Amino acid sequence: MIRTWVADIRPLLDETCYQEYYEHMPKFRQKKADALKLVQGKAQSIGVWYLYEQMKKEYGIQKDAAYNLSHSGEYVLCSVHEGKDPKIRVGCDIEEIGICNMKIARRFFCRSEYEKIDSETNEERRRELFFRYWVLKESFIKATREGMAMGLDTFEIALGENGNPSVLLERPSRYREPFYYMESATEDQKYRIAVCSTDEEIDPKIRVMEFV
Repeated sequence: MIRTWVADIRPLLDETCYQEYYEHMPKFRQKKADALKLVQGKAQSIGVWYLYEQMKKEYGIQKDAAYNLSHSGEYVLCSVHEGKDPKIRVGCDIEEIGICNMKIARRFFCRSEYEKIDSETNEERRRELFFRYWVLKESFIKATREGMAMGLDTFEIALGENGNPSVLLERPSRYREPFYYMESATEDQKYRIAVCSTDEEIDPKIRVMEFV
């Protein structure tokens, strides 16, 4: 089973609150946060690792279990695999919905994906489609651990509709195992979320953790 948690890191923008969580971080994470210049970046770095640590405690996650981290704007996201299968892959992504950049879609997405976005005349719906594709693609390349080294047009996604999940139609031949998707959004609907894994059991309920 893949579990996913999300948290709003705005409380960590307060220096006192930030330091309380910072002190509980391992040295390597403190060093990573210290290297960042922006307050929000520091809050994201500390916040997402704390989220991961809390999930490990909650589910008894082993250190070598598959997990993935993501952050965007005011939110951090973490997905973990509860089981012990070392072959399981998992990737997650959260993105704040902003401008639908059709130049990016045309250059980096598959033709069918670009055309689906381009055919939508409602601007709000168009933004939703663009960012759905974006998080779905990001979550897959993160699951493979290749990241942006893998071209976003080397795999094709069919968006799920009417309650059906999105599907990976085509992918590089080196990844023949099945991949499964789960999509969601933050409560305020300002951020899109996607989880991709070779584990078919992906909990559709995302748990919200709060920083206090």
